[in-house]
Amino acid sequence: MKNYYLLSLVILISVSLKAQNKPTKLQDTTALGEIIINSTRINLPFKENSRTISIISSEAIKKSATNNIADLLQQVAGIDIRRRGAAGSQADLYIRGGSFDQTLLLIDGIKMDDAQTGHHTMNAALPIDVIERIEIIKGPAARVFGQNAFNGAINIVTKKELKNTISATTETGSFGQLNAGITVGAQLENSSHIVHVDKMTSAGYRHNTDYDNSNYFVKSIFNKKKQAIEMITTFQERKFGANGFYARESATEQYEETQNSLMAFSTQFNTENLTITPRIYWKRNQDEYLYIRNNPPAYRNLHITNKIGAEVNANYASKVGITGFGIDLAKVYMNSNNLGDRNRFMTTLFLEHEFKLLNDKLDITPGIAVTYFSDFDFYAFPGMDLGYKLSDQFKAYGNIGYTYRIPTYTDLYYNDPNTIGNPDLEVEEAFAQEIGIKYFSPEFSASLAIYNRDAQNLIDFIRPSINETVYTATNITEVNTKGFEFDASYNFKLSEFNQTLAIGYNFMEDDILKQNKDLSRYSLNTLKHHFTTRLSTQLFKNISQNIIYKHAERSTGDSYNVWDASIALNLNQVEFSITASNIFNADYIEAGFVPMPPSNVLFGLRYNFN
Repeated sequence: MKNYYLLSLVILISVSLKAQNKPTKLQDTTALGEIIINSTRINLPFKENSRTISIISSEAIKKSATNNIADLLQQVAGIDIRRRGAAGSQADLYIRGGSFDQTLLLIDGIKMDDAQTGHHTMNAALPIDVIERIEIIKGPAARVFGQNAFNGAINIVTKKELKNTISATTETGSFGQLNAGITVGAQLENSSHIVHVDKMTSAGYRHNTDYDNSNYFVKSIFNKKKQAIEMITTFQERKFGANGFYARESATEQYEETQNSLMAFSTQFNTENLTITPRIYWKRNQDEYLYIRNNPPAYRNLHITNKIGAEVNANYASKVGITGFGIDLAKVYMNSNNLGDRNRFMTTLFLEHEFKLLNDKLDITPGIAVTYFSDFDFYAFPGMDLGYKLSDQFKAYGNIGYTYRIPTYTDLYYNDPNTIGNPDLEVEEAFAQEIGIKYFSPEFSASLAIYNRDAQNLIDFIRPSINETVYTATNITEVNTKGFEFDASYNFKLSEFNQTLAIGYNFMEDDILKQNKDLSRYSLNTLKHHFTTRLSTQLFKNISQNIIYKHAERSTGDSYNVWDASIALNLNQVEFSITASNIFNADYIEAGFVPMPPSNVLFGLRYNFN
């Protein structure tokens, strides 16, 4: 009965506190539609793009009943976050199937790919307190971002600046969870600064699932009165027990520590028709894995990857349209006691142009990215977007594109008693197509997309027969993936307060199972049906509540339903919150052999020093 008590607690508090307050304005979705998408070189408002792009605003993040990005992205249909445990300590990111190596994560447009493995993608995820919005690009995005955007990309846009303020947060709850954080914003005469520090800890919801996670973030803008220079610095550290995370279910004493850091500097030069944005950056990832937590010599892996990059992106407006172009140079160094010492140099040239015809109703954007890899030669990623404005609210669109992914160092060189890399692997290739239609208004927005992807040489770890225990990295044969997705959001008034109902559904199927049944290590868990809904309501003074429902059915036949909810009481400078997760105690697994946490509660307190 514990699960019903959790839901009852949220409902009882929401109906027991009642008072009066001035109603807030209806969410300004018109302003949302005018947001310039930062993750593209051709600067276009959100509603004018001819791709499947979703935005999670800072307001939606606040109402998500989550405290980390991994849990937040699970609420987006078509995105499969396969978590191992709680608080986003370890999670793999998928968009429309594929693998965790085929989705690119960016921070303010900076590529956070890791040459060791895409398994570390979510290590770079930022604390939600510093995020302005999240831009989600589904479908092939290689012509815009390069080779790791095989199935899509996610760009985390950080807050530009905060007024002089200090905000402190503390949370405690089930499984010995104890979280604390502080965010400081400072506006000076010629500079602005955002500083955030937090720590999230737990004793774990079962044996050896404890964690100790830390986040550090600094963003500064210098020389604001002249040529502004922006600096961003991040550091994330994860320390967690990894009971059954990898290897086999009986491996209950595994342990892992990861570190991910970024430092970047950028500026922007503007004329009437030309915008140029240069950037330099350094990204570092460290991964230490112990097979037996209290006996490191038994088996230990240590991988350290450094990436140093410089890029220049630009767009030019002329009578014949907008041209986006750029160059990205990067050098990767890796030191590993398992994968060896490796390095790779990459150069990518980008070019695309948007044509507008028929009184600006028709837009056509062809483009290409050409990349040189020092160890895999040259590859080109051509593609094209096409859109037609049926009215001010309706737009039909379609896009096609080729995409590639070179193997990671784990694919090529990893070696343990049960896993063997393959230095002779070929590059993954795919040709993807998509058509869709979207509607946008202040009260209601919706989109429908149908997609298809024909891939070959996809990389998976395969064993030759069910009698074998050793998996070898292998290029599997052709794989077709197809599906459709629908998203809608309705904003309305009730009792003079804002209410929002958002739903999403994604259906996807592929023929991987027909080729690798019982032989594949990673490709057997496709999210076939994915339905999400969020109801955000406010009925009383300063009290808001949110209910999140997620249904998932995987290609293996496993299905589950998860309910989350939150309630917040805002009293000027103080905010109290209660978040209930997995209310009805669903028993399910997202990745490997790791059962997800049972029903749990988190109590929060935030204080704003004005």
